[in-house]
Amino acid sequence: MANYELLARQLEALLDTRDWLTNAAQTCAFIMQEVPQLNWVGFYLQREPELLSLGPFQGKPACNPIPFDKGVCGAAARSRETQRVEDVHAVADHIACDADSRAELVIPILVAERVWGVLDLDSPFPERFGKEDQSGIESLAQVFVQASDLNQT
Repeated sequence: MANYELLARQLEALLDTRDWLTNAAQTCAFIMQEVPQLNWVGFYLQREPELLSLGPFQGKPACNPIPFDKGVCGAAARSRETQRVEDVHAVADHIACDADSRAELVIPILVAERVWGVLDLDSPFPERFGKEDQSGIESLAQVFVQASDLNQT
């Protein structure tokens, strides 16, 4: 189990700029390096209404774009609530970018009541993400939000 309190402090120290793009890239690399059993970490950004576009990520090439009415990322953007899926193969409209992915955790990023995007984590292990992982990754997403000027996208 990752020590998310320590990881949050380390991420705060790493994000030493207000530039959202640099911070997003650093956040993805940091999570991929420090959180075990992941095969993909990345941001999808809302640049057009009801549509997520690929942003900085770590892992295999990804699907792009993702409509709000499709997949786990779309559900997180649409509902504005974190989506924690134990087995993505059980989700009827799951978008399979990497057939090796089994579990998924998607955190919506909100700025002034607007969906800025989502932070998406995939794992090749079913049931990889528990409640502690969800709250821990949500805290890392909050570190990213607080460190970044997200009005510049």
